[in-house]
Amino acid sequence: MLTHKQVWGAIDALAEKHGLSASALAKKSGLDPTAFNPSKRKGPEGRERWPTTESISKVIGAVGSSVDEFMILLTGRKGMEKMRTTIPLIGFAKAGKGGYFDDAGFPVGSGWDEITVPGVKDLNAYALEITGDSMQPVYRQGDIIIVSPNGNIRRGDRVVVRTKRGEVMAKILQRQSAKSVELASFNPDHETKSVSTEDVVWIARIIWASQ
Repeated sequence: MLTHKQVWGAIDALAEKHGLSASALAKKSGLDPTAFNPSKRKGPEGRERWPTTESISKVIGAVGSSVDEFMILLTGRKGMEKMRTTIPLIGFAKAGKGGYFDDAGFPVGSGWDEITVPGVKDLNAYALEITGDSMQPVYRQGDIIIVSPNGNIRRGDRVVVRTKRGEVMAKILQRQSAKSVELASFNPDHETKSVSTEDVVWIARIIWASQ
């Protein structure tokens, strides 16, 4: 059974991991900046207050994290360290070149670096280092995203898409049908992109981000 201390501790750990205070994390998640303050975690009579599932969902989405990572944080730092995994890493711009992925979107070939990350269960997962500013304000130069080619994809997920032209994009999956895939940009200055389903080689879900 989860305790009040564990849940709030996981939120604090997630904030710390992304270089944020509890207040900054709440604000980034679209919540009242004081929502995660220690003084709000208990009522006037000392009764424990718990964060809502909606708040936790917003927090996870705001920092590009995942439910899996949050559950690891609930187990404490020792459990998190035990679940560290080494996965391949390349720069995002380099990912568009040939020889780094097979037809299923799994990392192959040489030229990959390596990075150690917590709690990644997908044996085919890999990391991409963001370059440029086209994905701001969600991802910035130097951020690392972890991609799971085996992960289930749903509407609203952050994904990496590769087209037959060799283009690799990080987007938000808005809609997927038999004919087309609609992809929203992280940058509000860029319009939603519609790609023919026939032109999509693979789509993989972003499951974690180090920011």
